[in-house]
Amino acid sequence: MFATTATRSQGSPETHREFERQAEDRLEWYASRPRLIERRLRELDEEWDIERAIEANAATLAMTGTVLSMTHDRRWAFLPLVVTGFLLQHATQGWCPPVPILRSLGFRTAGEIERERYALKAIRGDFKDLPEESAPDPRASEAFDAAH
Repeated sequence: MFATTATRSQGSPETHREFERQAEDRLEWYASRPRLIERRLRELDEEWDIERAIEANAATLAMTGTVLSMTHDRRWAFLPLVVTGFLLQHATQGWCPPVPILRSLGFRTAGEIERERYALKAIRGDFKDLPEESAPDPRASEAFDAAH
């Protein structure tokens, strides 16, 4: 999805750096515990990226507003209009008001998740260009760089 890169670029640089630091810390930890990498890869398969969170949030709010406008008060129809406007803004600009909130809740971009996934695979030895016999810390750093 093209908005993934835009979401990252529109987000707070501090938040992005914090996500990067956390991923590097996790990679160092897993580099010294390679038997646990498969479990972490399964966890990453289940992690929701920010795009999915935005879509689920928008669908929930739009459905809620629609149901409330049909059952309680027609003014609730305003909610789905606002939500779909935010979705359009996100599709065209890669940013909308919920992005900073979701980022602060820990939602990462698909690219950030994939970078950690490929770095873990590199640590595990799935790729040939990573030194096999180096210490865990340099291997984690090299794997993270290789995933870039």
